[in-house]
Amino acid sequence: MSLVTSKEMFKKAYEGHYAIGAFNVNNMEIIQGIVEAAEQENAPLILQVSAGARKYANPVYLRKLVDAAIEDTGLDICLHLDHGENFEICKQCVDDGFTSVMIDGSKHPFEENIAITKEVVEYAHSKGVVVEAELGKLAGVEDAVNVNSKNATYTDPDQAVEFVEKTGVDSLAIAIGTSHGAYKFKGEPKLDFERLETIEKLLPGFPLVLHGSSSVPKEFVDLCNKYGGKIPGAAGVPEEMLQRASKMGVCKINIDTDLRLAMTACIRRLFVENPSEFDPRKYLGPGRTAIKDMVAHKMRDVLGCSGKR
Repeated sequence: MSLVTSKEMFKKAYEGHYAIGAFNVNNMEIIQGIVEAAEQENAPLILQVSAGARKYANPVYLRKLVDAAIEDTGLDICLHLDHGENFEICKQCVDDGFTSVMIDGSKHPFEENIAITKEVVEYAHSKGVVVEAELGKLAGVEDAVNVNSKNATYTDPDQAVEFVEKTGVDSLAIAIGTSHGAYKFKGEPKLDFERLETIEKLLPGFPLVLHGSSSVPKEFVDLCNKYGGKIPGAAGVPEEMLQRASKMGVCKINIDTDLRLAMTACIRRLFVENPSEFDPRKYLGPGRTAIKDMVAHKMRDVLGCSGKR
C-alpha cells in the first residue's frame, strides 16, 4: 500500500457520519502503537507531525518510520503536517513527501490568513497534496501553539464560507469550544453545536476538523499522579460530544494528549513498581501497548471508524 491523501477518506467519513483520527507521532514506539491499532481495527489512518515532533525526531527519521509502518502493515496512511506556521514549512513538507499539510494562519487577520492559505494551497495542489487551514483561535498550548483563553475566538460561519471559497482549501479546522493541551476547561465542558450545525449547512459536504479534542481520561491522570509528579486534573472533551460532532460534518479529529497521558502513566507505574529497571525495551514496550489500546478505543468507541478502511 502507500501514502495517500485524506480526500477519499474524508468523502467516505462525511457520507458515513464518522470521523477519522489524526494521531500525533514523535517516535518509533508511538508510531508502532498507532498503526498496530489501525491494523487491528481495520480503520483509516492519519499520522500527523507537529513542529515540535519535527524538531525532536528529525523529519527524515519520522518519514522513514512511516514508510516502514506502511511496508510492515500494508496500510494506506495519510501523512499530515500539523500546525504549519508559514509557507516555507508547508513547502518543505510537501517536497519531503507529506500527502497533507496544515497551514495555520489563524493568528493573523482574516484577509492575511486567506492570502497565506491560498499561497500554500496553490503550491500543494500543484504537487497533488491536500491542505487544511484554521479559522478561529483555540485556547491552550500544544508545541508552538499558545493562545490565552481571553484571546480565543469561535469560527464565524459566514467567514468560513468566504474563506473556503477564496482559498480553495480542502478541509477547515474550526473553533467551537475545544482547547489544545491537557488543561482545557474551568467548569463543565461545552461545545457550540449550534455553530457547528450552521457551518455544516453553509458548507454541505465539506470536511471540518476539530483540534484540541483530547478527552483527558481521568484514569490516566490519576495514574500519573499516583506514580510521579502531579498532573493537575482537568475536564477534557467528553467522548459523547466527539461522537456527536462526527455525525455533523467533522471528518477529522486530532488526538495527542490522550496518547501522551496513556504512555506516561504506563511508564511511571513501571518505574515505581520496578525501580531498578534500566532496559528501555522494558518500559517503552508497555508504553507502546498503552498507545495501541488507547488508539483502538478511540477508533472503535468514539470516532466510529473501525472497519471503515
